[in-house]
Amino acid sequence: MTDVEVQGELQLENSPIGQHGVPLQEDTGGGGGGGGKEPDCRESLQNSTQTEVDDEPLSLLADVALAPRCGDRAACSCLQVREMERCLQSMQVQLQVFMHKADDLHNSLVNGKGDLEREASAATVQSFLYTCQPYFNYLESTARSARPHKTPLPANIYTRMLDFSQQLCDKLEQLVLTYASYSLLCLDEAEPNSVSHFCIGQRQCGPLKLTAFRYCQPVPYLARLDTGLYKRMRWNVERLRDEQQTDEEHGGESEERNTETEYYLLCYEEIPNIHADTDRDSHGTSHCNMMKTWSIGRWVQVDPDPNTEDIYDWIMCEVPQATYHRLLFLGSEEPSSCSATDYLQQLLLSQQTTG
Repeated sequence: MTDVEVQGELQLENSPIGQHGVPLQEDTGGGGGGGGKEPDCRESLQNSTQTEVDDEPLSLLADVALAPRCGDRAACSCLQVREMERCLQSMQVQLQVFMHKADDLHNSLVNGKGDLEREASAATVQSFLYTCQPYFNYLESTARSARPHKTPLPANIYTRMLDFSQQLCDKLEQLVLTYASYSLLCLDEAEPNSVSHFCIGQRQCGPLKLTAFRYCQPVPYLARLDTGLYKRMRWNVERLRDEQQTDEEHGGESEERNTETEYYLLCYEEIPNIHADTDRDSHGTSHCNMMKTWSIGRWVQVDPDPNTEDIYDWIMCEVPQATYHRLLFLGSEEPSSCSATDYLQQLLLSQQTTG
């Protein structure tokens, strides 16, 4: 199996709490409920990575040629399902390529003979994280995009897409943690060369553009202040203006991107478990068992003032400070990255409806 090749380096910009999202490539269609271009599986994957296995263009052309011209909805639906199933096969092959690459990087670390070889593998891991981003983008924009004007596809197709995304996310997380255990990668978010988190997909949701990031391990909510909160995921949510949304739906880009970016996080905090048995040490001191409570909330910056126009306020502030505005309680079980994104999407859609 040949390795995947990077077609273009996706750059992430630094932000007060990490990295901004990567822009979707134009050929992914952007997703969303607008009238944008329908994403094409083969075109998107070819523009992001290469695999050994090609699609079946002749079979697809035959299906298109046999498609009814009279607009028979049932026949069109069958054709669309067949094409999407072939697309799923192609995405599954691509997933296996990524999984094998991750295994190779893991084995090169464990079986590496010298420090130089291991350091080279660590650099490859960081590049590999960027290589996977277009794949995450395609899965997110396709599986989560609601298209009421299109023929609905079977629900299991979208479920499988999100399962591919979850598998790759878990694999990359374990790969980074393994390299960090050898002190070859830094997970401290305060360090400039940190690999504390990586992008796991971006999509358009009406006037909102969502970019999801996964923290490889829980990270303190504020880098230099103990708040008792720990981050597990972050979503950068850009709110586009009406004219910008119209431009993107028609395949163009607005020259001026005066967007407002909001930050949402999946966090947990430890609280005493009042229902658990109380332990006592040798001195008779009681210790209540602690339990984690998960929630999704919004980063609300307080210092420097986000509305200030004084540039020196930002220059003099070494680390921005913010409060955590809880919006949704999820209980004691940690949700998967895909489930957490589902919860956030429902939360944002409900805000649009009530707003």
